[in-house]
Parts: sequence; structure tokens; C-alpha cells
Amino acid sequence: MLQVNVELNTRRYPITIGSGLLSDPRYYAPLKAGDKVMILSNPTVAHHYLQTVEKTLKQLGCQVDHVLIPDGEQYKTLESLNLIFTALLEKNHNRDTTIIALGGGVIGDIAGFAAASYQRGIRFIQIPTTLLAQVDSSVGGKTGVNHPLGKNMIGAFYQPISVIIDTDTLHTLEKRQVSAGLAEVIKYGAIFDAAFFQWLESHIDELVGLKQSALEYCIQRCCQLKADVVARDETEKGDRALLNLGHTFGHAIEAYMGYGNWLHGEAVAVGCLEAAALSHILGDLTEADVARLERLFARAVLPTVSPDNMQPQDYLPYMWRDKKVLGGQLRLILLKSLGQAYITAQATEAQVIAAIERFSQLDN
Repeated sequence: MLQVNVELNTRRYPITIGSGLLSDPRYYAPLKAGDKVMILSNPTVAHHYLQTVEKTLKQLGCQVDHVLIPDGEQYKTLESLNLIFTALLEKNHNRDTTIIALGGGVIGDIAGFAAASYQRGIRFIQIPTTLLAQVDSSVGGKTGVNHPLGKNMIGAFYQPISVIIDTDTLHTLEKRQVSAGLAEVIKYGAIFDAAFFQWLESHIDELVGLKQSALEYCIQRCCQLKADVVARDETEKGDRALLNLGHTFGHAIEAYMGYGNWLHGEAVAVGCLEAAALSHILGDLTEADVARLERLFARAVLPTVSPDNMQPQDYLPYMWRDKKVLGGQLRLILLKSLGQAYITAQATEAQVIAAIERFSQLDN
């Protein structure tokens, strides 16, 4: 069992990583006898893990309810949020209730937003069951829902009281979901840690194959990198924005294609390559490093070109609605080198289009 702590100005919370955690009451602290809990999940995850989590909570003496929303990014909406509020009200949950997010990034984001909003704020615990959620979205308190015109446009910064990462849950994932999580893993190396990027080049096949020792080290390293940046910049006023490498491009793909048709990690992989191409166009990243990044995404069984029905110009309306646009300037996360990211508003639209074309179906 491994642990990473997220250190904030006023408090800290633990991220616990290991095998068999869901059935061990020790890891659900500070829940105790008499506490009311509402578990949020979806039918896919609930089939595998809801009974285990409910049984463990009842061993603690908690009063447990659950609510399920449909599975998929397309259901990360205000309508789903209202289903959660209705369930909380119907079961008479109050400010002493704790919401548990049992699922992937969609469940975690919407559960956190529900917790931030219900009766002006109640506790919540993240139990991420996908690799993407374990290494990224469950850590740091970004919560929210999508809007048809943009991803994650409605939400709040709201931290969990703990994150429980049971690596056993990864063995019920489709291989496509594992690969989607690896996109965020590779992103961490590209942004912050050249040595970790090199480690990934040596161990990516073990991660694709879900080797336990490689998984635990990888998840711990990603969580530590994210915990460090969240401690410095909880509400993304500064370098936390670096975590969005590839996301401005990737969110455009997700929105254009219809949420859920391209997985978030798949879109981020292509977005990172487009950001790398732009970094090269601006004179920073070498062509050799662009190629290294492309090879690593390909070995992780991720797409390396944009959707075949999406033209470079199709990206721009979504990119201009991105949350990082400030003062009429398109701010992008780019790379000086593998392991060193930066924020810039200096790229022209023509350069952005050229970068997209580099990884477009038109040229591949």
C-alpha cells in the first residue's frame, strides 16, 4: 500500500494506492458508525463494485444509499446532476452526508460538483475505478459538468476528503479505457518530469499489460506530481494550468465528435501531439522529441491523428471558448522540451492550424 498526501493551505487529504482496498474498512476513514453515505456510480461500475463498497460501509455502521446515472461522457450534464440532488432529497440526506464517487472521471467530476452544491457543500470521497481517474481527475478538486458548447464549463473547485485507489478495479476495464488513462500518464512526463518520461518509454508495455508493480509506481508518481502542483496552485491561477497540455485541442475533438465518441484520453493524446507540433513550429521542441512523443502514444495503443471527419478549421470555435482564453488571447500549454512545459499566447491561428494539420488524417 502506497500513500500520497495533498497538502493545501488549510488542510490535507490522503490518496491511498494498493490492491484490495475497497473491502478494507480502514481506508474509508473518517467515516464512522451512524454516518449517512450516498454512493454515486453507473450501472457498469456498480455491477462489479457497488456491493463490495456497500458491505464495507455497513461494516463501519454507516447508513448507505446509492444512485446510478447512465454510463458515458454524454451523461455528464446538469440533468444528471439534478438526478443526484433528487435522490439526496428523497432519502433525506443533510449536511452531515458524505457522497462517494465510485467510478471513472465522469462520476468523480459530477459527484464532486454535487457535493460542492448540495446544501452549499458536503463531504465527498473519490473511489476512482479507471486509470485516467486514478492518475488525474480524482486528484485536485476539479469538479463539473459539460455543456453542448464546451467541456467542463460549469463546475467548482472542491476537494475530496480522501481518494481510495484500488488497482484491482483496472482489471475489469476494457483495453481502450486503459490506453485512455495512459494518455494522461504520458502527459505528466511530458510536462514535468523528463526522467519519468524515460521510465515510461522503458515500461509502457508493462503498463498496457497491467503489471502490478509498474502500475503502483506509475499511479503514485502521477498523483505526487499532481499533488505538488495543486498544493502550489489549488484554483488554477498559475502553473496548475500546465496540467492541461493537449486539452485545448483535445476538448475541441470531444465536443465536435459528440461527448463519448472519442474518449477523453484519446482526444488528449492527439491534442498533446498537436501541442508538440506547435511547440516545434515556434522553435522550442525538437523534431526528435515530437517523434518520441508520437511513438510513446502509439505504443500505448492511442490514436496519433485527429478524427477523419474533422478539419483543422473545425477546432477553432471550440478552442476560442476554452477556459484558458483570457483578454481575447488564446493561451496554450506548450513544451520547451520533454519534461518542461510553459504557457503562451504568442501562437497565431495560422500556426495553430499548421500544427493540427501535422497530425491530421489529411496528411497521414
